[in-house]
Amino acid sequence: MKKNKQSLPADSPPAENKRRKFLKTATASGAAVLAAPYIGNAEAAKTTTWKIQTSWPGGVGLEIFKDWCNGIVEKTDGELAFQPFGAKDIVGEFQLFDAVKNGVLDAMNPFTLYWAGRMPAAVFLSSYPLGPRTASEWDVFYYGLGGLEIARQLFAKQGMYYVGPVQHGPNIIHSKVPIRSIEDFRGRKMRLPGGMVAEVFQAAGAKTTLLPGSEIFPALEKGTIDVADYVGPAINYALGFHQVTKYISMGPPGTMSLYQPVDLMDLTVGMNSWNKLSPKMKRFVEMEVHVYSDMHHAKIQKADQEAWPKFKKAGTIITRLSETDVEKFTKLAIPRWYAWANKDKDATRIFKIQLDYMMSGSLGYVTPGMIKGQRLKYA
Repeated sequence: MKKNKQSLPADSPPAENKRRKFLKTATASGAAVLAAPYIGNAEAAKTTTWKIQTSWPGGVGLEIFKDWCNGIVEKTDGELAFQPFGAKDIVGEFQLFDAVKNGVLDAMNPFTLYWAGRMPAAVFLSSYPLGPRTASEWDVFYYGLGGLEIARQLFAKQGMYYVGPVQHGPNIIHSKVPIRSIEDFRGRKMRLPGGMVAEVFQAAGAKTTLLPGSEIFPALEKGTIDVADYVGPAINYALGFHQVTKYISMGPPGTMSLYQPVDLMDLTVGMNSWNKLSPKMKRFVEMEVHVYSDMHHAKIQKADQEAWPKFKKAGTIITRLSETDVEKFTKLAIPRWYAWANKDKDATRIFKIQLDYMMSGSLGYVTPGMIKGQRLKYA
């Protein structure tokens, strides 16, 4: 008479049945039963972890960045992990460039415009006053007109690999006094990101200063400045700008920002860290940054829509510049386009691509009459 095989309890869940069958099979074959989670490939057993610091000091921008970073290890089956840090967690915001270059950080997620003082061409790697004006136009520049390849060449000279741009959205201006025309900037102490943007407002009569985002609130609170540019409404509300200012100034209806309508960040990696990745993982990071840019942009725009009622409830008053102000800003901006483009050959090369695009039938922002008398010495 055959012995009955030991049966599982009738109420054993399917997952438990599978687990017991696996243990039985593994034991019969002499295989070791591992307690550690399954790893999809041999490379994944050696997780490479990058320390990455962003320029976001808080709010939804920092939340999105950290969520994205924390999801990388799962997407790569453990082969690559991103350890995220917020603004000033390891180094100051304006020290990010050297921190990545010297290996203190593996990578950074800064506002690209911050490096205009080191690389003049960087002023054309993010939006500038009255230049290309929509997120799609900047994607065309980077992914259709050769901008990505040029950016990578520039950062390679500094020992870094520029992976790709990260879209954010328009910048807006907070102030303690109403700004209803270009003339209202005259004499105001104003925080700006530097570069061409600061020069245009200086030409309009503002007294500009360069501060990282994390230092804007205390400067407004103390009265060191009375006007401040920074990113969009969601993050600015989270940073408390409504507590120390009463007004938000924007462009004409349909235009949130004349001076920086598309704020671009990026992901840049130290060349030593980049070169340690496999070719397959390099391709993954490049494509992942493109996807992240789209997600980052959309989520922040959604948060901005949710922030406007909060400003209204706080008593913030929105003022808008006029089309006449647009014309005045354009006259101030164009000579500065050329001044920055003429700083070196790289700046000229990038600006010429963008100028041709702006003068094309697709956009028409610039006409021959508007640039009459201007010259590019490296063209």
